[in-house]
Amino acid sequence: MKRRLHISFFNSILPATFFGALTGVLTSVTVNLYKVIAKFIFEFSEKGYHFVGEHLYLVPLAIALFAIPAFVFAYIYKRIPNLRGGGIPTSIGILRGMIPFKWLRNLIGVFFLSLSSFLIGVPLGNEGPSVQMGTAIGRGCVYAFGKKKRAWDRYSMTGGACAGFSVATGAPISGVIFAVEEAHQRISPMILIIASVSVMFATVTTELLAPLLGVSKGLFPSMTLRSLELRDVWIPIAVGIVIGLFAVLFLNYYRSIFHFFNKILKKIRHGYKIMFVFSLTLILGLVSYSFISTGHHLILELFDGKMSWIWLIVLLLVRSTLTLCANSNRVTGGIFLPILAVGALVSSIIGKLLVDVIGLDGSYYMIVLVLGITACISGMMKMPLTAIVFAVEALSGYGNIMPIIVVSGVAFVITELFGVESINDRVLDNRMEEINEGKTTTLIDRYIPIKDNTFAIGKQVRDIFWPARLIVLSKKGPEHLPRIDEHDVKAMHAGDVLHVRCETFDEKATLEELEAIIGEADHKRDF
Repeated sequence: MKRRLHISFFNSILPATFFGALTGVLTSVTVNLYKVIAKFIFEFSEKGYHFVGEHLYLVPLAIALFAIPAFVFAYIYKRIPNLRGGGIPTSIGILRGMIPFKWLRNLIGVFFLSLSSFLIGVPLGNEGPSVQMGTAIGRGCVYAFGKKKRAWDRYSMTGGACAGFSVATGAPISGVIFAVEEAHQRISPMILIIASVSVMFATVTTELLAPLLGVSKGLFPSMTLRSLELRDVWIPIAVGIVIGLFAVLFLNYYRSIFHFFNKILKKIRHGYKIMFVFSLTLILGLVSYSFISTGHHLILELFDGKMSWIWLIVLLLVRSTLTLCANSNRVTGGIFLPILAVGALVSSIIGKLLVDVIGLDGSYYMIVLVLGITACISGMMKMPLTAIVFAVEALSGYGNIMPIIVVSGVAFVITELFGVESINDRVLDNRMEEINEGKTTTLIDRYIPIKDNTFAIGKQVRDIFWPARLIVLSKKGPEHLPRIDEHDVKAMHAGDVLHVRCETFDEKATLEELEAIIGEADHKRDF
């Protein structure tokens, strides 16, 4: 018992707390500084569009100037592919061990490239880059302590990703749920510890820094929403169905746009396609700034409920198309907030229909908007639990928990019935096709012993972030007998032999990652 507690504390809890705290603090500092600069750039970009709009003869010059970052982006993407596209799908691939990356250049690249895209006005958000920067910081914290700690790499990165999401959105509980529902799609004590500690320290640091830096701690201000009663249950059901069906159309629309740019226009240089996105952003931004940028300002305007039906429909079509064009061409930036803006536009149309046509009281409008944004997260991103928690803590939905659960569940079920992938999974699948194009896989099927004083000691198989696509088929003791400790927990011990099977594109990297977990192997005997 005493030895088990000793191993659990020094080999699990203590390092998880240390790396979680360090990663959380550094991520909070970085993301808050990033938000300060981003705030200035958003303001400067909006003023720039208004200025060019008043002096239209400058449009050709602006388009010519946009060509410079377009081809610079394309060159950098060719050299550093991990800087492409949405930060959350890329981070998910990194956390699952599917995408290799170098943390420092990724951190610097995402920081500056995303700010550049904000200056241009591309409708992408800062939450994706925040998650990716947190992921990079998590790796940097582990690498600073040498090779012996490399097994903590993906745990620390998970904490950084959760901390980045939390600081960017002001939703700490959602940040923790993000780790188990989306990043790893499983629950284990190790994931919960590292995510909770990172988010806790990031939240405390943000509470101290935000007032000093003059940045908001949350995405949305506190709101007073009408509480729906039992007789109003049809409202979240109706909103969930409409948003769920729209999510199916939206996700299929994304597939069509991605196919157009990356299959039909495959032979056209990437720089020209990015130039097209930047030029289209400029033209649409001159018509109305609501067409471009992150969509945060648009969501706040929608809560007022003063836009006309026609304008809402035009905004929906334009922003959906432009956001998906930018993402399909892998412009650096997040898609979480822009998708919330799209969901808010659909919800606003639903709310106006219920109030202006059906005759509901105007106080229902704001709660319909909140329900629609919740359904959007659940349906388009396939994160129903994160959607529920996000709505409660970020959208002031604490007085409507049951309607929020209903709308999230309905939207999720609709998208499941139609068999569509979440936008994060679709983007990640596209990235994996690019990364592994032309490569061949190697099958690893071996019995490997666990060395003494290694990361795996005292942990269960479920607690380990094994190399991508690696499966532990069995665990046997030194005498090839099943081993279970006194508490019936199938913890791993020195001398246990694991039967592992893995299909990998990089056998050397996979074995090195495995050695960081169970100890360096005697290749003549073990491998």
